[in-house]
Amino acid sequence: MNNDIVIIGGGASALMLASLLPGKSATIVEHNGRLGAKIMVSGGGKCNLTNARMGTEYFRGDKNFIHPVLKKFNEKSLLRWLERGFLEPVLRKETQYFCKDSAKELMDVFLRESRKQQILTNEKVLKVSKKNGFFHVETDQKVLTAKALVVASGGLSFPQLGASSTGYEIAEHFGHSIVKTAPALVGFTVQKEQFFFKELSGISTDVEIKVGEEVCKGSLLFAHKGVSGPAVLDASLYWEKGKIEIDFLPAFSWENVQFSKKRISSFLPLPKRLTKAFLVQFNLDDKTGMELNSSELFLLKTLNHYSFAPAGTFGYSKAEVTKGGVCTDEVDAATMMSKKVEGLYFTGEVLDVTGRLGGYNFQWAFSSAYVCARGIKKNMKEQ
Repeated sequence: MNNDIVIIGGGASALMLASLLPGKSATIVEHNGRLGAKIMVSGGGKCNLTNARMGTEYFRGDKNFIHPVLKKFNEKSLLRWLERGFLEPVLRKETQYFCKDSAKELMDVFLRESRKQQILTNEKVLKVSKKNGFFHVETDQKVLTAKALVVASGGLSFPQLGASSTGYEIAEHFGHSIVKTAPALVGFTVQKEQFFFKELSGISTDVEIKVGEEVCKGSLLFAHKGVSGPAVLDASLYWEKGKIEIDFLPAFSWENVQFSKKRISSFLPLPKRLTKAFLVQFNLDDKTGMELNSSELFLLKTLNHYSFAPAGTFGYSKAEVTKGGVCTDEVDAATMMSKKVEGLYFTGEVLDVTGRLGGYNFQWAFSSAYVCARGIKKNMKEQ
């Protein structure tokens, strides 16, 4: 089968690209039985589309690569495009845009816009090659031939939804470097010294987590495996190995503690079960502030910089995204085309660009697809 463009993947970036390309110019190849499986489960089924606060500071990756892509199609551009498709996102959590009722609203827009292209589902890509200026995409059912090939196959997170390493394998086949991949936006498991965290499962508290030079703010949730919650998930984006530092009392002042007649479990603004667990670890009685000596006060103040090394993460099955991926030094930010192979493009999560929680990864998927669509159209005009 001859095609102008073959898009490998059927997720957010692939669907956005198919929607933006001219009709009957592209073929989507998706190995799942349906498109947009990850879209449907994201954001608790409501899909966090983007964020009113947008910038390279919310992403892990080369800022010089990310900036021009976001600039060409930012959150305002996305909202306008969605509104033209009769989807009006709602603002929640101050800055985060979600579908009003469910992610199906976004999928309805994509399915309506992308049906002008050919869509192949339940079709697995086995091999990709290039010969005489054409890409040959061999699936388990046929061979597709195209002038342009777009790898929009996502990362390794959510293997239960069919995530695979196909995109990385194709990139490597064509000589691209892969920055080491790992689960991201995921909880941390703990080592023996923090096993008491597991006994606090279900407790949540606001914290600030420092990982290297990055500070992640938000809630921390104690879980059966260790710790999770928004602040932890963001921290996992930057953690490789070694220690992280948690401020369990980010807005607390110690100024008048030594004059307080209240007990520790009352004056510390933490859930009581959590405070008492720390007192056990510190071997401290639940005494009043007035009864604390200087060494005991020093111990309590370590809650502002509680340091420990996670044992690892909850893994890809619990991760929202994959960090690492196709090295962006080898991709043109103006078109998303490979600098190594003419007509080969990469968009979305397969690239070494990962955003924090809050709609940033969907925005990247959409922005990179927009830039790719422009790049493909420009390239085809010049041929």
